[in-house]
Amino acid sequence: MKRLLFATALVAAGAASPAVASQYDNSKMPFPALMNALFGEQTASTERRLDPSRPTYQQPQSAQPKRSYRQPGEPARSARTVRQPSGFVQPGQRLPSYSGMTTAPSGSRNVSAIQPPPRTRVDTRRQLPQFNTAFAPKVVSYNGPERPGTIVINTNERFLYLVQNDGTAMRYGVGVGRPGFEWAGTHKITRKAEWPGWTPPAAMKKRQPGLPDHMPGGPNNPLGARAMYLGSTLYRIHGSNEPWTIGRAVSSGCIRMRNEDVIDLYERVGVGTAVKVI
Repeated sequence: MKRLLFATALVAAGAASPAVASQYDNSKMPFPALMNALFGEQTASTERRLDPSRPTYQQPQSAQPKRSYRQPGEPARSARTVRQPSGFVQPGQRLPSYSGMTTAPSGSRNVSAIQPPPRTRVDTRRQLPQFNTAFAPKVVSYNGPERPGTIVINTNERFLYLVQNDGTAMRYGVGVGRPGFEWAGTHKITRKAEWPGWTPPAAMKKRQPGLPDHMPGGPNNPLGARAMYLGSTLYRIHGSNEPWTIGRAVSSGCIRMRNEDVIDLYERVGVGTAVKVI
């Protein structure tokens, strides 16, 4: 068995270097020594003999220290040091804020750090103008020539006065005719109606083709809750479902009031009451 292994090793060594294998007499050499001779010591010596002229390169030893490059005027850099905290964080003390987060005191929940700010709800519905309280009903002094019970409408002031017996007048805010539809004169109330229906005149329908032929009384009717018709004219003192128009010149000649105000006036006057528009 030993001779078989020896022959195998010898063949391998001879294949690599026949000249080296012939130097050893394998008949009297122990097997371990033969293996070391063929594959151990022989390998390094063989490499040296294969190319004796091959130079051996070594890393040159620099006698100067490694240079440190810095910008002109920059001071020399010293060894980097790690700064340690100056002290421990005391109980209840806030730590520095990172990315908008804050540290709450011990024992409490920092809800603001994890929840977004509350949203403000915006009402997207149409915001209608409000009634101007300067035109709210009010008792005022009156020293004019009109008799008690007479209605006086000052279209410039946008006020209606109901003359009282004690030198005062009940004053209401009104809406009057827009430019081109102003008028003045004296008439009497010839008819009164609650929640009146409205039939637009032909001239008005010509100006506004979309108007209906007739609109029954109700909250959406432009004549409002009450109406007092003036003589044989088309003009009325009536309510309105647009209270923000009181104090303005917006109508086609009629005198408009808030619904609650026209109801109050309706209860105070009767058919035959004199109405003077100035």
